[in-house]
Amino acid sequence: MRRILVFAIVMVVLVGVFVVKLVDVQIVRASALNVQAQDARSVPVTVYGARGDIVDANGQVLADTVMRYDIALSPKQAAKGPVTREVPDPADPGKTTEVEVPLEQVVAELGAVVGLTADQVQGIITSAIAENPDDDFEYVAKLVDTATYEAVKKLDIPWVVPYQHPSRRYPNGAVAGNLIGFLNPDGESLAGLELSEDDCLASEDGEVSYLHSLKDWVRIPGTEVVHKEAHDGGTLQLTIDADLQFFVQRIAEEQRRAVGADWATVTVMEAKTGRLLAVADVPTIDPNDPAATAVADRGSRSFTAPFEPGSTFKALTSASVINAGKGDPLSRVTADYRYEPSNGADINDSFFHGPTPYTMTGMLIDSSNTAMSMFGERLTDQQRYDDMLRFGLGERTEVGFSGEEPGDLHGGPEEWDNQTKYATMFGQGLTTTAVQIASVYQTLANGGVRMPVSLVDSCRSANGETTETEAEGRRVVSEKAADETTAMLERVYAEGWLADKWNIPGYRVAAKTGTAQVPDGQGGYLSGYLVSVSGFAPADDPEFVVSVSIMNPVKMNSSAASAPVFQEVMSQVLKKYRTVPSGAPAPELPATW
Repeated sequence: MRRILVFAIVMVVLVGVFVVKLVDVQIVRASALNVQAQDARSVPVTVYGARGDIVDANGQVLADTVMRYDIALSPKQAAKGPVTREVPDPADPGKTTEVEVPLEQVVAELGAVVGLTADQVQGIITSAIAENPDDDFEYVAKLVDTATYEAVKKLDIPWVVPYQHPSRRYPNGAVAGNLIGFLNPDGESLAGLELSEDDCLASEDGEVSYLHSLKDWVRIPGTEVVHKEAHDGGTLQLTIDADLQFFVQRIAEEQRRAVGADWATVTVMEAKTGRLLAVADVPTIDPNDPAATAVADRGSRSFTAPFEPGSTFKALTSASVINAGKGDPLSRVTADYRYEPSNGADINDSFFHGPTPYTMTGMLIDSSNTAMSMFGERLTDQQRYDDMLRFGLGERTEVGFSGEEPGDLHGGPEEWDNQTKYATMFGQGLTTTAVQIASVYQTLANGGVRMPVSLVDSCRSANGETTETEAEGRRVVSEKAADETTAMLERVYAEGWLADKWNIPGYRVAAKTGTAQVPDGQGGYLSGYLVSVSGFAPADDPEFVVSVSIMNPVKMNSSAASAPVFQEVMSQVLKKYRTVPSGAPAPELPATW
């Protein structure tokens, strides 16, 4: 009886202990334990948002996002030896049996899929373990495609894990690569539109979690929890035409090599809108492999490399003189090879000549610095400077391109010395970018109204909202000044020394050449000259501006190097957009009196 009583007491105590434990687990600590259990079996997963596409004016994709995969392994787990796999049972094909696969075979299989030898894979494992026996993560391959990812999964190696993430792709390679820019391997924007338009293109990653089984980490259906929604980036639509961009880049690169130049830029702009249809910089970059291109060639010199524009600038000064009522295409000066104004400056022409009775038209045809100085001094320095600002010089364009330079107007009239006062009349003593010069000629072509320079048409967000680029012009010079300057530039095209090299049958063209030095950024100049041509067509109803700059063409160090590029590009543009030929000849204007 006593034994029964003791046994009963023991049982009551045990039951009491279990009850207390049960209450503790299911009631007192239930919430905390549930969280711990869930944490032990919960896997956080990043849901990647896709970076937005970059497309040309016609919707052709220039940059998009594709899924890529990184393959990682656990050296610690791999070092444990053979891998157990289930294979068909030879004795009963309807069943499976477990076999051990030697590590040597496993690393050979993995290497064959990711493009490594068995020794290379084994070396990753061995090196990691030697440095840290508990190393649980090392990459075997990065940015592999979907086919490789699927092949790795089929190997069913327990210590190999693939990680997916989006990767940038540029399907047209180097076409517009100078404009598009590129990302680093971590997806951070580094250059070009990828950087300057990141607010439009950037995506936002999300996060979800799910529960898995403890034994084999199999996802448990229905347990997914969304912690943060992922958001895709917007679509950036550019003004450029990818086909035209390809053509212009090809022509520019062919001529760069033919004349042995360091680099070249070609800009094509709509005269009535300021929209850039092509901006070619050669050499250029393929954003798929930025490291293959020299650092200096990875951007767009059209925006980032200021230079002294030289004689192409004379069109601006001439328009300013006419706009102020101080001259016209028939205005007269007598200019010698050398001009020494009363302030002590010393001006020379690039060619020798005696006293010549130039009209303003003849000054542009012969590109006389001395005659330009005589016309330019009819204005005050402040008048000329104010016009430069109105033409958009001395400040960055509306594009806001990554690394864009504003150019330098040498501080303005108060800081101009006696020589600079005159040099700035014919494109020396100040700097501009290629896109700024194209904008100057756009203003003249558009009847004196400057339109904002645009490279981006719109940004369309993932939810369909579109933000378009606004374009409102401003008058810089009178329509009369612009038209009369255009008429003079037509005579330059028809009578200048390059008339036979840039002729475009059927169209009236207004154009001017330039030869200039390029600042080295340290108060001096780079060796060699930058030769250029800027102009527009049809001159009687301007539609397109083309500006060409070629740096240091050692085999042809004159504007003759850039004229064929201008001719080919302008001809292609007029043909591509089915521009109506000119209906009447250019006006006749005398060069001398």
